[in-house]
Amino acid sequence: MESDALRTLVLIVSIAVLSPFISDLAKRWTRIPGVVIEIGLGMVIGPYVLGWAHLDEVIDALAEMGLVFLIFLAGFEIDPEEVKGRPVRLAVQGWMVSLALGIAAAVVLHALDVTSGIRFVAIALTTTAIGTLLPILGDAGVLKTRLGVNFLASGSMGELGPIVAISIALTSDTPGRTTVVLLVFAAIALLTGWLATRDARPRTVALIARTLHSSGQLGVRICVLLCLLLVWTAAEFGLDVLLGAFAAGMVARLFLVQHSSMGDAEAAGHTSVFDHREEVQHRIEALGFGFFIPLFFVVSGVRLDLDALFAPVELVKVPLFLALFLLVRGLPALLYRNDLPRHDVQALALLQASALPLLVVITTIGIETGQMRSDNAAGLVGAGLISVVVFPLVAMALRQGKGEDAPQASIDSTTIEGR
Repeated sequence: MESDALRTLVLIVSIAVLSPFISDLAKRWTRIPGVVIEIGLGMVIGPYVLGWAHLDEVIDALAEMGLVFLIFLAGFEIDPEEVKGRPVRLAVQGWMVSLALGIAAAVVLHALDVTSGIRFVAIALTTTAIGTLLPILGDAGVLKTRLGVNFLASGSMGELGPIVAISIALTSDTPGRTTVVLLVFAAIALLTGWLATRDARPRTVALIARTLHSSGQLGVRICVLLCLLLVWTAAEFGLDVLLGAFAAGMVARLFLVQHSSMGDAEAAGHTSVFDHREEVQHRIEALGFGFFIPLFFVVSGVRLDLDALFAPVELVKVPLFLALFLLVRGLPALLYRNDLPRHDVQALALLQASALPLLVVITTIGIETGQMRSDNAAGLVGAGLISVVVFPLVAMALRQGKGEDAPQASIDSTTIEGR
């Protein structure tokens, strides 16, 4: 690596280290997600402010790996047992409503010459920043409530739906052919998932357990292999690598849960493999959130066109997109009016409307392909930054105002499925 690139890498890692400190200092006033700090400081060291950062092919490749890890962990977080039944049905219905509203909004904006690239804007408006919000909701004790279970389902759909849409509509000019290819890829992913859930030999399970605390780290290496294998497969089929990463996360979870359910005798006297699954997950998260994912967000901040964002005329687009997030992703929360109290429906609308990570991905693809103007990309990301800071705070305030901040509405999964 050249000296400038090494200096940039030091700056990026320094920001990754500073981010938790800044977030901790700010929590007495407000909860600022680390991703917001990382993108913001990336803007500061970027070409439009201090001009210290110089990106090269190596840093770009590392940032791409950060994106892959981000989406892989998003897929890994999804537990089908928690969201099955009515929550997932409402989540799918809600996202389809969002897609229809997003397309309508994008068509109107394009007709008024406010934006270009209808597909990019429409899909961007349907995203939800579930990965960014999970730590906030976990700390607030919301995840085990009825609101939390429904948000897990709707938020997961707010990531899966746009990722599939990106593969079909954004990375190919022949959506029909891409849909067929997508079905073939889905069959391959399902086959991989089926193979992953096959009973492993006790010796293999024991080896995974034994290498958790050694240099072997077999469980982590298997997960990384699954990730790269499905990412490569998606790329070979001409699909976006995000789809491969997301599918790999779900397959990896199935693999670890399957091999964590074996009895103590089969595990040859080792600790329960549920603990093994958690330990492997912690190690993968350490690899992703410790280096690759912060690097992706800092680099995204470096690339953000601040001249376009802060132009007097274009600055108006930030509140416009913020309002559209509430309309497109927030309005479908009305589908839950028979399942949740009114204040929880309002909170869910705000949480669903919080968007950022996939906005960065979609706008990056749009700019690289020349199908999105930099001012629109900057406006979307700027609105996303505000949404993940403000909307969760307002949502939690609504629940606290009703005395719902404790997990007293803890949910019984059988009750949900029976509805």
